[in-house]
Amino acid sequence: MRKTPGASEAFPRSSGILLHPTCLPGGHGIGDLGATAYRFVDWLEAAGQSVWQILPLGPTSYGDSPYQTLSAFAGNPLLISLDDLLDQGWLVSADLAELPELPADRVDFGAVMNVKDRALATAHARFVATASTSQKEEFIAWCVDHAYWLDDFALFMAIKTKRGGEAWTRWPRPLALRAPDSLAATTVNLGTEIQAQKFRQWIFFAQWARLRAYASARGIRFFGDLPIFVAHDSSDVWTWREFFQLDAKGKPKVVAGVPPDYFSATGQLWGNPLYDWERLRADDYAWWVARLRAALELVDIVRIDHFRGFEAYWEVAADASTAVKGRWVPGPGAELFEVLRAELGRLPIVAEDLGVITPAVEALRDRFELPGMKVLQFAWSDPENPFLPHAHRRNCVVYVGTHDNDPTRSWWQHAVDDGSRHFITEYLDGEPSEPHWAFIRLGMMSVAHTFVATMPDVLGLGRESRMNAPGESRGNWTWRLPATALKDPAQQRLARLTWLYRRRPDQAASPAEFSDGA
Repeated sequence: MRKTPGASEAFPRSSGILLHPTCLPGGHGIGDLGATAYRFVDWLEAAGQSVWQILPLGPTSYGDSPYQTLSAFAGNPLLISLDDLLDQGWLVSADLAELPELPADRVDFGAVMNVKDRALATAHARFVATASTSQKEEFIAWCVDHAYWLDDFALFMAIKTKRGGEAWTRWPRPLALRAPDSLAATTVNLGTEIQAQKFRQWIFFAQWARLRAYASARGIRFFGDLPIFVAHDSSDVWTWREFFQLDAKGKPKVVAGVPPDYFSATGQLWGNPLYDWERLRADDYAWWVARLRAALELVDIVRIDHFRGFEAYWEVAADASTAVKGRWVPGPGAELFEVLRAELGRLPIVAEDLGVITPAVEALRDRFELPGMKVLQFAWSDPENPFLPHAHRRNCVVYVGTHDNDPTRSWWQHAVDDGSRHFITEYLDGEPSEPHWAFIRLGMMSVAHTFVATMPDVLGLGRESRMNAPGESRGNWTWRLPATALKDPAQQRLARLTWLYRRRPDQAASPAEFSDGA
């Protein structure tokens, strides 16, 4: 087994795979933290990889996006392995005997939610009835350790469940605005459901901790994702309204987005409430410190999505229909990161610095020595394009494409114009017969300390495997890895390139371990 890099080696030369756990194959309609996740860790190790990049792990809601979650701190109960609950004794075989058959190639989130809700309710009831004293004490101690966010999240979810998923701004005003008497009475009335919500989080975090320990023992680091903004209908905004620009009823005064860009001619209107940075500053950014600390309890590296929003963010009127009309407003800048560094030490953060990036954004990123991102699909305009491999620097993470991009085979077929195709052919000294492997090779040979490929690119899959199309409201986040994928010979091809371009952190393997050719 390979040794995990120490804190002083946060970014050794390495490579990895971007695959969200929901995409893993397996039963119960969704990838989870059970046996297949462990098999994927084994697959990564055998392929010479040392990074598993994932999307945000929070509980998803309407639209199923991991970037619009019900909490910035909680885990997604849909990822809980029911098979593991069988092993733990909180479920028995009869509890799962009559579950409906769910699709294997796509996640039907509504159907999965129904299945998991029933099973987790059963598991909680059995825990209450049969858990030993030590097990209950362990649960209580965990709840105390996470009370900062857990108490309010569990109450939020209990109310939301009781009210059929209704947004908190539509709750009775005393509840929506957290009148103390109303909160106290509701906490008593919904006590059982509150404990059930806490139980789900305890189970999620326990399963994740075991998976992370297994991965760490095999030299695999988790590379997480932290959206800069949070969803309006979340326990975060409901609990800490004072940290957001809201009106007296709790509705956003202004919302987040980005102006027109590569992905959309009308920009992207995300709709997230914007922070009241002055109020956060007055509290010494304690909420942000707690948020990043919580993220680093789950992963080894954190990508902050839309990093440029810390320098300046795009502010759009709350009633706007697109993000075309807006304005750039200064963010907290270096002051926030000085506080984070003082509280947390070295920051293993990757800055998502795509889109409209100014010298001021680059200066903020470089002041704290944060790696940026290079996406090879964006590189083919002219020889001075900063995403081209010859322009890379060591302190960055290079991708062929991310979860927001078309898989490279489909991109090559449908999105590359004649001018770009000619430039690529000239750059590679020949038109690639397998564009996905040609680009993986470019990323592997880059001077960037980290290279990450998506599983669809490693497997040479087409548009059907795209995870997200920005600006499209339907069809996102549902793709799942084919059941045969972990037996694909692409694993050895990837391993060979990883060895060839010195991206195995220990470089202990002999080239004889790998098949020839790439």
